[in-house]
Formats: sequence, C-alpha cells, structure tokens
Amino acid sequence: MANTEPATVTNKQIIFLDYVSGFPKESDLKVTTTTIDLRLPESSTSLLVKNLYLSCDPYMRICMGEPEPLSSSLLPPYNTGEPIVGLGVSKVIDSGHTDYKKGDLLWGLVGWEEYSVITLTPYSHFKIHHTDVPLSYYTGLLGMPGMTAYAGFYEICSPKKGETVFVSAASGAVGQLVGQFAKLMGCYVVGSAGSKEKVDLLKTTFGFDDAFNYKEENDLNAALKRYFPEGIDIYFENVGGKMLDAVLINMKLKGRIAVCGMISQYNLVDPEGVHNLATILYRRIKVQGFAVSDFYDKYSKFLDFVLPYVRQGKITYIEDITEGLESGPSALLGLFHGKNVGKQLFVVARE
Repeated sequence: MANTEPATVTNKQIIFLDYVSGFPKESDLKVTTTTIDLRLPESSTSLLVKNLYLSCDPYMRICMGEPEPLSSSLLPPYNTGEPIVGLGVSKVIDSGHTDYKKGDLLWGLVGWEEYSVITLTPYSHFKIHHTDVPLSYYTGLLGMPGMTAYAGFYEICSPKKGETVFVSAASGAVGQLVGQFAKLMGCYVVGSAGSKEKVDLLKTTFGFDDAFNYKEENDLNAALKRYFPEGIDIYFENVGGKMLDAVLINMKLKGRIAVCGMISQYNLVDPEGVHNLATILYRRIKVQGFAVSDFYDKYSKFLDFVLPYVRQGKITYIEDITEGLESGPSALLGLFHGKNVGKQLFVVARE
C-alpha cells in the first residue's frame, strides 16, 4: 500500500569509485548525499526500506576487484559510481509487495545508504519474526555468517562427537560460531587468531579448548602438531595460503575441510601457491568449497536449531559495532588488517 503523503528526504550513501588492486583504501569509497522519495510508485512491487544496521564482510573485497569470470559467477562485482551493496537489517517504510507491510523488519542485500529500494528475489531477503534478540544479530549470528557456520560445519563436515576440529580466523563472525557449534557436539576445538586479545577471547568467552596466535608461530606445521598430535578431523577454512598448506599435512585419514573463505589471499596481486595438495589423495580428504546461498532453503531449520541456544545463553556472540554511515569504509577496511574483534558492523539508525 503506497503512502498517501509524498515526502522527499536526504539519503546519505557510500559510493564505490573504482576497482581495487591490492589492499583497498578509504579513497576507493566516497560518502555522498542525494535525495529519495519515501513513496513508491503505485504499480511498484518493491520495498522502500530504512537501513538500520549494515554488515562488513570479507567477501566484499572480492566484489571490489576487477570483474573476472571465475569470481563473478559467485559474487558479482560492484558497479563503479554506485553505492556498494552488502547485507543489512532494515525496516519497511513503504511496500508494494504483498508479503510485507510498513513497519516490518527484514535482513538481506541493500545498498550502503540510509534508504534503499529493493526488489525481492528468492532468498535475497528474510523477514525478521524474532525480535526478543538484538536486531544487530541478523547481520551475524542469525544472518549470513551464522548460516555459513551452520552449513559448513553440519552440512559439509558431518561432525561426530569426540572429533578434532581446527578453525582459522576463529574470532571472526563465522569462526566464533563454528567453534561453539563444535563444542556443543562434544568435539575438541582449537582456533587460530591474530592477537593475544583474540586468542584469550577464544578460550575464555567462546569455550575453545585451546587457541594460538598464528603471527607468533614461525612454523605452522609444528604448531598444529602441538595442538593436534593425532591429527585433525575437521578444518573450517577461512584464510587459505600458508595455513591451508600446513593443515593439509596434519589432516587425519578421511578428514573434511569446509572452504568458507581465503581472506589471506584477497588482497594479493599474486596469490600464494599450496604445495601439499597430494595429501588430499593420500589421506582421502574431502575438501568442499561452498556458498551460503546454496543452503538458504535451510534457514528456518537453522533458526529452530540456534535460537534456543541463544535464549539459554549457551551461545555467545561478540560484535564490533561502529556508529554512523560515515564509519562504514574504515570499519570494512579494518577487516583486512585484523582490526575487528568479532562481527564487524555499523549502525545507520537505531530505529
């Protein structure tokens, strides 16, 4: 139902200026202000939403690179001169869609701006029905990162009680959940992170059995042998490069690797090679890359699984929240330098 009173307001946006090689810089993005009509056309089937929380995620670096067929088939590149697109929590201001009304909350893909007009496609957006938990959780724990952890760990790795699990980038939006899911299964879990603060967080807050700072290890192979003398059953891969190489020769027979991301490689002009691939054959290791979108049909099943744990305080989630749309570029870029502690997001509006 369209609004009866037309209203035009300013709409602050974060514009993507040009394709990036190497580490992105704040100068690759620009904050600008335009206007938007808060009334949809009568014939519209879209939604006009006010964005409340916007998410910073490592995959966004891939979208900032020059278009190329391999990555573009999974993650379309950003359009230069337009707002960058990411996941966010939004409130419906006007609706031309029969499934939504003014005031409804949802999470999904939106522009980095104060207001967005979105066209709904299958699994692009999800209505928020549970508001007894923080809305910001739908950028992380109850959104894409949570679903990623669930799909990669349970659907791909098929864990069993007593198995050994290693998680890289373990204090991030996905890793912190994989570790906690593994502990709920009765597994032995070790995580790696890039600072003492993050390592302490893994052991004292998220309940990992152990953790180490990869920056302090001269020999990653030796480090993994120290924590996994009998080998690794499950590796949740978030970083790639040297860590993946070391993990491969420490995997057990018929181990499983869920390849979620490779953040160590996204900003390299020449990606690092992996030398121990033959181990996949010799130890019959299952290695599977995946996109969370392949599993969105299981989202309601995921919520049924995770919400009781959240409400009972059996799952902890740490967020790194900055204030204001203008804070978005530095928050996003901080991901690639390990500055975030937990799930990185920023507030556009509280309501």
